[in-house]
Amino acid sequence: MSATPSQNDGASPVDAPGLTEEQRLRRRRLQAQKDRAAEQAAQVRVIEVAPAARRARMRRRHVFMALSFFLIVVVPTLIAGLYLEFRAADQYASTVGFTVRREEGGSAIELLGGISSLGGTSSSDTDILYEFIQSQGLIRAVDARLDLYAIYGKPESDPIFTLSEDATIEELSDYWSRMVRILYDAGTGLIELEIRSFDPEDSRAIARAIFEESSDMINELSAIAREDTIGYAREELELAQENLRTQRALLQSFRNEKQIVDPAADLQGQMGLVNSLQAQLASALIELDLLGSTTREGDPRLDSARRKISVIQSRIEEERAKLGAVGTEGPDAYADVIGQFETLQADLEFAQQAYTAAQTAYNAALAEARRKSRYLAAYSPPSLAEASIYPKRAVLLGGVFLVLFGLWALMVLVFYALRDRR
Repeated sequence: MSATPSQNDGASPVDAPGLTEEQRLRRRRLQAQKDRAAEQAAQVRVIEVAPAARRARMRRRHVFMALSFFLIVVVPTLIAGLYLEFRAADQYASTVGFTVRREEGGSAIELLGGISSLGGTSSSDTDILYEFIQSQGLIRAVDARLDLYAIYGKPESDPIFTLSEDATIEELSDYWSRMVRILYDAGTGLIELEIRSFDPEDSRAIARAIFEESSDMINELSAIAREDTIGYAREELELAQENLRTQRALLQSFRNEKQIVDPAADLQGQMGLVNSLQAQLASALIELDLLGSTTREGDPRLDSARRKISVIQSRIEEERAKLGAVGTEGPDAYADVIGQFETLQADLEFAQQAYTAAQTAYNAALAEARRKSRYLAAYSPPSLAEASIYPKRAVLLGGVFLVLFGLWALMVLVFYALRDRR
């Protein structure tokens, strides 16, 4: 029976019998690694490091910070919460929504005559209305109707959210901007108002007053636009009428002065007279020639024929002088009379055409003014509130806390910044 090797024999486990050469090599490597690790562990020394900071202790500045937080943040927030809960008066909101509408249907004159639009607005009516609602003019008008000082000064126990009795118009305008909220959609032209007061009936009354005053303002804009549209056309029509009266008066005065109603017809009659005298002159000349061939000189018939020819020639010359045919420049020459008449007639025709054009333009302006009528349409009438939704106590209290906390944190940061620089 053979003895087994033990650790007391001094035999290394690497050289244990029954192991292959590869196993012995692996065990030698592991043994060498253990030996190196033991040597490194023996060389490591433990170094004690002092703590980076001393243990925190309550100091005087910490007490001051806590006290300042309590005084600056907690106490004012608590006071604000108590005020909002027990002193702040309930506010009731009334809403009203409206927009400016314009009728632009075609008129009968447009359909018959094809008259196009004569003008338009240069700015949006809703933009003007949006600014008007925030203006002092509207505030004064509503105050004159409802007494805003009495409405917004009702709660005597709430001096913060109410309006003082001796407030100026500027203070009333600022208060109005807080109590009247405007929502305006420029794309659709819709305006919605939310009016707050301490009584639901007062809120609805203010909403109605705003709507009525806005409607009056839009009607005034329509009247101004209508007057601008037809004003120029009316002036042109009046000038054309006056010119037509003047031309007619001049023509009538000319006819009365010359005692001629129609110079053309009178001229035809005068020319007929001259032609008739010329025919008589020709007949008298023929008669004189016949007498000269059958009688002797000194025959009374020859003298009578010559006197007749002389009279006819004198009459022809006088009639031609009236017609202006012999260069006569007198005022009664027919050429001058007809020239003056034609000038007056042309002026009268031009005045009549100008009057007709002015009358057409004026009718078109009237049609345009009637076609483009503006009016204020309420898509949401003034509502009557049933419950109070203002003031929003939780939101206001949260805002007060955040503002005070931010102020306190800023003071703390400034304090430590100054302390670290010393």
